[in-house]
Amino acid sequence: MREFKIALLPGDGIGGEIVNEAVKVLKAIEEKFNHRFKFNDALVGAAAIEETGNPFPEETYLLCKNSDAVLFGAIGDPKYDNDPKAKIRPEQGLLAMRKKLGLFANIRPVTTFPSLLDKSPLRRDIIEGADFVMIRELTGGIYFGELRGRTEDGTKAYDTNVYSKDEISRVTRLAFDYASRRKKRLTAVDKANVLATSRLWRETIQEMEKDYPDITVDYMFVDNAAMQIIQWPKRFDVIVTENMFGDILSDEASVITGSLGMLPSASVGTQTSVYEPIHGSYPQAAGKNIANPLATVLSAAMLLEDSLQLIKEAELIRKAVNVSIEKGILTEDIATGKHYKTSEVGDWLANYILKS
Repeated sequence: MREFKIALLPGDGIGGEIVNEAVKVLKAIEEKFNHRFKFNDALVGAAAIEETGNPFPEETYLLCKNSDAVLFGAIGDPKYDNDPKAKIRPEQGLLAMRKKLGLFANIRPVTTFPSLLDKSPLRRDIIEGADFVMIRELTGGIYFGELRGRTEDGTKAYDTNVYSKDEISRVTRLAFDYASRRKKRLTAVDKANVLATSRLWRETIQEMEKDYPDITVDYMFVDNAAMQIIQWPKRFDVIVTENMFGDILSDEASVITGSLGMLPSASVGTQTSVYEPIHGSYPQAAGKNIANPLATVLSAAMLLEDSLQLIKEAELIRKAVNVSIEKGILTEDIATGKHYKTSEVGDWLANYILKS
């Protein structure tokens, strides 16, 4: 029996609560399928700053590097959000984790759940059947541009957006691979009519098209994409885009499911991969046992499938989540009528898996 090493990074706010429920589900999988998971916790974000002064300590990096996969909660704390002059911020830990682990692509599936269609602000006929994957480049672009700062008088600020062909082709190969396993359609999102970096993106992807003759590729400016994701989400299959555009568009796409609490994600790395819900740390709910754990549980399913190659196990988790939604075993953010605590949802899912 092989032992799988899973690093747990609860982070801040509700992070610990939602990761706990995902671990509960993974332990049920462990028992059901006779696997062995070794879980190890580490600090990241504001919690790490308070303990070590570093939002991504070396000890955390080494644990992640030497694990088969990482399950991550959330980063962020009002203490730092409300202090624009803070020199060290929790979010720096997230950027450091991406850089040091080589997490070059974020994968966010966007799917609808029949029982939750009415939770979306969009019309049912627009979103029913929507199913696409957003692939976002994660270690380049304006978030990582080295030239950034403010003028001495503080009245101007600047950030630089930098990309190389290698960074673009690496994430695009992943996107082509996903498209080849789905409906064979790829949409590249950029702002090539204005930005030099976007023109490099478009040129690079156009050069790669010949290597994937069975994939239909179209190109879309980001403002148009932002509109069409809301108006015609079913037209998309796989979307690939740069860091900041992907950050914004993937959060916009969350309204299709009706809740940020339903969307999982994977950050694919050169050393190991990190699995996390797309929502933030939601500090207002921390400690109240009301946070929705389903995105984190679905992220754990992605972890099993992609990093550990445990396909049947991942499918059972997704089935458990679907049944829980159908039966209304939901937290207050998406429940209609009776709602359940975070821990109660986790208990129900684990019990369903064990009895299946």
